[in-house]
Amino acid sequence: MTGSVPVSDFTLDDLPDGRIFVAGTFRQGQGAEIESRFPADGSLNRVMREAGEQDVDDAIAAARLAVEDAHWRDLLPHQRADYLYRIARGLADNVERIAFIQSRDTGKTLKETRALAMSAASTFRYFAAALETMEEAITPARGPWMTLSRFEPIGVVAAITPWNSPIASDAQKVAPALAAGNAVILKPATWSPLVGLEFARIVAEAGLPPGLLSVLPGGGHTVGDRLVSDPAIGRISFTGGTKVGHAIAEKAARRLVPVSLELGGKSPTIVLPDADLDQALAGILYGMFSSSGQSCIAGSRLFIHSSIYDSFLERLVAATRALKVGHPFDPATQVAPLIHPTHVANVARWVDIARAEGGRVLVGGAAPDGAEYAQGNYYLPTIIDGVGNSATICREEVFGPVLVALPFETDADVIAMANDNQYGLACGVWTRDIVRALAIGRAVTTGTVWINTYKQFSISTPFGADKESGMGREKGLEGLRAYMRQKSYYIDTVHQVIPWAGITAG
Repeated sequence: MTGSVPVSDFTLDDLPDGRIFVAGTFRQGQGAEIESRFPADGSLNRVMREAGEQDVDDAIAAARLAVEDAHWRDLLPHQRADYLYRIARGLADNVERIAFIQSRDTGKTLKETRALAMSAASTFRYFAAALETMEEAITPARGPWMTLSRFEPIGVVAAITPWNSPIASDAQKVAPALAAGNAVILKPATWSPLVGLEFARIVAEAGLPPGLLSVLPGGGHTVGDRLVSDPAIGRISFTGGTKVGHAIAEKAARRLVPVSLELGGKSPTIVLPDADLDQALAGILYGMFSSSGQSCIAGSRLFIHSSIYDSFLERLVAATRALKVGHPFDPATQVAPLIHPTHVANVARWVDIARAEGGRVLVGGAAPDGAEYAQGNYYLPTIIDGVGNSATICREEVFGPVLVALPFETDADVIAMANDNQYGLACGVWTRDIVRALAIGRAVTTGTVWINTYKQFSISTPFGADKESGMGREKGLEGLRAYMRQKSYYIDTVHQVIPWAGITAG
């Protein structure tokens, strides 16, 4: 990054004012004071108050009334879908504003935050269409009845989203939950509270009835714990850290409440010797260093066949060194700042542990030099090798721009190493042999397999994880039905009197 700091058409006046959104009304939060700061230079975005206990209680009470209201409860699917279409249009009409707010909140590049905002709009469109066209079933009769299987709302849903991609994560939970006929209480992360409040403004302007959505930024011990434990909450959807996910699952299990968890990852990417190496190189760079590595599905363990290991790794190191680290508003930037100074320190700590265990830092491994980086949360894209698959850097999620490379000899070896990890979120395979790639994909325990591509998504395709990476699925029709209760109906068709009690028809 050189020259003057890039500017935006928007200013700080365009950021949400920091009031939280409770049951259709913006108001001052009653919790502790929190700050949103711009990760590029540490400048202040907003000082605001997070939601307090009374805010949560008010949101839950309003949500219960909203789902019991006949106006929402009795809407036909196409009528409910109309609200989702209006929200989708509102998101699409405000892409640039949303992108600015999210970049100020998270440090992501404007190119990425634009894509996330457009993704959120597409998510609402998809679930509106899915709702309009979703079919229920008349099941095969096994007696003189008509038997039906229907899907009905759960009630009040808690959606807890992370700081790394809030607007897309918000939509991925809120859209299907509303489509299913529920009310939603959304808890954004304290490190990125503002874009969720902008989302609330757009939803309110779309005319969604009050009470069906509240947006309560706040900490896990204040807002999150209260939502997870409240008996009015009928379903919990959480994306975030594995440790917190375990705690939520335990509390949900005690109440027998359905929960979906999308947690951490240490995803393997496998380069076979017959791969298109240019395609693989570009895909690995994107899969690891886009979003500055702050992605649960980042391909952070790279397995390269031993016959091409040295030559391919040399190319990868050179290409990584050439990546543009810079200001999120600079169109040339590829690797933007990390979210928070604390997070930078955590990333650096993992790299130090790798060095202590014998790892070689081939590129990066430090903050960039230069006055333009001094006030921001920057860390260079980093590649480490020289360690085995049991090293700490190969086991733990760094959630930053740090890639570890390892050689392998056979498919059996790489499958064993890929599976020898607590996580099971994603996997990438690079080869011209699709049959071989599919065989590897079947053998690796993971929720998603990308073949000759990486980090691509479709809202119509279910997404989820295995092992410590989580449980449940989002997106697709399964993602809509996850926010519904399936109920069976038996309807007598012949006016039969059950003979057990000795009563006969009159």
